Amino acid sequence: MRRGYYFGWLLVLLALFTCSDASSQTVNQELSNIFNELWKLDVNRLSPGTHYNISLQGKAGYIPQGSTSAVDHASFPLFTSVDEAKLNSITTYARFMKLLDNYERSTGVAERVTAEEVTENNSFLDAILETAVMKRAHRYLIGKGKSRSDQRRFKNQLNNMWFRLYHRDRNGGEDSSGFEHVFVGETKFGREIMGLHNWVQFYLQEKQEILDYKGYKARDNDVPNKDDHVLNVQFSWHGLVKPVASAFVGVSPEFEMAIFTILFLTSTEKTTTAVVNLDEYQLEMVVYRHGRSIGTAYPKLLSSNNRHV
Repeated sequence: MRRGYYFGWLLVLLALFTCSDASSQTVNQELSNIFNELWKLDVNRLSPGTHYNISLQGKAGYIPQGSTSAVDHASFPLFTSVDEAKLNSITTYARFMKLLDNYERSTGVAERVTAEEVTENNSFLDAILETAVMKRAHRYLIGKGKSRSDQRRFKNQLNNMWFRLYHRDRNGGEDSSGFEHVFVGETKFGREIMGLHNWVQFYLQEKQEILDYKGYKARDNDVPNKDDHVLNVQFSWHGLVKPVASAFVGVSPEFEMAIFTILFLTSTEKTTTAVVNLDEYQLEMVVYRHGRSIGTAYPKLLSSNNRHV
């Protein structure tokens, strides 16, 4: 009896040790380190309560993908105010916002890129390449043998990853790009919202009353607050509902471009995921590959306010 008792406790201790070790292995420490470096370098990140304010309101309920309606748990927009003068005064944001109306929303409809739009893409890339965030990301990728030191080549690499057009829908012409999907948003067959993981686009679409925030998504023990820089949300857009979408809030476009570029270039997998600890958040970073370009990229919030520590 006594022998069985000790043996039972030994199994429990071994299980706890294994779980603890497995848990520690799930966090990619190297990516956590470089992402936190970039976070500290992101001087263009806006401050909640100063440059913008959000109203989280209620917790959204479950709805299946492809739904056209959802119970609204938020009577008001997510963004109650944004300092647009501040946004427009920062070169990377100003040039980023010029890109948001350059795309056809529906997949299956071929994109037509004008000379002006090509110029806008280049101007945006030039702006982010001058930031400390993207310069550090470039040095990291050079060290990994994933990018050349020549900035023109790195710019071309970014352009191909983010702005190269490709077929998302097999019918019709080249109808999508990584940038459009991640930062602007698309609809698939008029039945499903795809992408749209950027807070500036979210705000601008809310302002135009095209997007309707339905509430936040979170575990019961991990309720977000108005100062959080990463959120899981539910919203409707052009008559469709996205059951859950995740996005950074307040961060600069160069920060998002940098971290997703690193995740994309340091892996050759069709789907790349990595759990990272970033500031006070634990995130699952996700990137889908579409050939040599980004199919989608987003942060999946696992916990906030250091609840994972």
